Amino acid sequence: MKKISLTLVGLYLLFLSGYSQITERYNNIFKAKTLKLTEINLVTSYYTQDGTHSAVTGGGTSILGTGANAVTLNGSEHLTDFANMLELKLVGYGETGLKHTILAGLGVDHHTAASQKYISTSGASSPGGTRVYPSLNWTVENEDKGTEFGLGTYYSHEYNYSSIALDGHYGFKNKSGGEFGAKVSAYFDQVTLLYPKDDSVLYKTGTNMVNPYDDFVIKTNASHSTGGGYYSGGVTSSKSEEDLPTTGRNTYTASLSYSQIINKRTDLALLLDVVKQDGYLELPFHRVIFNNHLERIEKLPASRTKIPIGVRLNYFAGDKLIVRSYYRFYTDDWGLTAHTASIELPYKITPFLSISPFYRYYTQTATKYFAPLYGHKVDAIANPVESYYTSNYASSAFNSHYYGLGMRTAPPDGVGNTYLSALEIRYGHYSQSTDLNSNVISLHFTFK
Repeated sequence: MKKISLTLVGLYLLFLSGYSQITERYNNIFKAKTLKLTEINLVTSYYTQDGTHSAVTGGGTSILGTGANAVTLNGSEHLTDFANMLELKLVGYGETGLKHTILAGLGVDHHTAASQKYISTSGASSPGGTRVYPSLNWTVENEDKGTEFGLGTYYSHEYNYSSIALDGHYGFKNKSGGEFGAKVSAYFDQVTLLYPKDDSVLYKTGTNMVNPYDDFVIKTNASHSTGGGYYSGGVTSSKSEEDLPTTGRNTYTASLSYSQIINKRTDLALLLDVVKQDGYLELPFHRVIFNNHLERIEKLPASRTKIPIGVRLNYFAGDKLIVRSYYRFYTDDWGLTAHTASIELPYKITPFLSISPFYRYYTQTATKYFAPLYGHKVDAIANPVESYYTSNYASSAFNSHYYGLGMRTAPPDGVGNTYLSALEIRYGHYSQSTDLNSNVISLHFTFK
């Protein structure tokens, strides 16, 4: 914990130093009221889960091969994730009176996943990985007219993919207590083709069936440098890391929202998203093992359209209790439909201390491409009967429950008479009918 604390302090000091330079630079733009650092948010969380249906091993504990050559892959979904997110908020006013807000963030996650070991059949692949994701958002608001416009950009990088995103949003408020919002975003991902290490299995690359561990060896987590090449499961490649093949995946989202104050106690919001994905939508290290023990990697269509529709209702039941409720319906062209219903009850114990119990129920049908371990079939000459197939239980039929408790304090003079204006701790437990269970605890620090 001492090492973790020092890391967080280091990130905090690094951002203070870096963004003091940004503040000075924008001082030259906003002559009326200089851009100032008004708020710092730091969120840190620890997540752990357990399950038995890893997609890396074909949806469970599986056996590859037969007889003396048989290899057992453990289907454990045990995973831990330690995440930290730091966000800086800078606010200034231009000469025309427009309010400018800049949000700059940096996130760092580190995880370990038992299933990652079995990207290599020997279980020698590294179970850990780190994700880094900076972000930058700029919003201009006309407070007199109740309008705003903004742009954002994001980047994320992990061992097996990188992603860059752009978004734009617009909103306005009317005089009857309504607020309209519209947002468009685009994510451009590059997925590194990290195939499972199964020497006897061929994978389709373009129009060719290749063994990924020949001269065009594809690096797995177990790889490491060896004198200019890369070592991967017992085979040395002459290819450099820059030569590792990648393929694209794009996600485009259009979102509309409208919220309305019904009366002094009630407000209502309607939410609509349309999401379009295209490109490589599977993952190359997700195995599918057929009813005759034939092994392939999952294969999915190159496009997907998703439509979630939601409604949110908040009711202020007196001075101490708020009832926050939410419902969402989801459908897509892969045959999945889902329903989400949640409720949260923030309650003020004192004017500066509140608790928030919450509960969420979720249920979904399976996509038309899912079957469990050994559930996909082959024909008489051992070819897959289906054009598309996956054994990833995220595409299965299931229902889930998520519940927990939050506690927040925000004294008027700060926590302990410091710049820490608010502190929130939150715990949640998640259970899924597929035997997946998880727990998460998070801390949110707000400095002003």
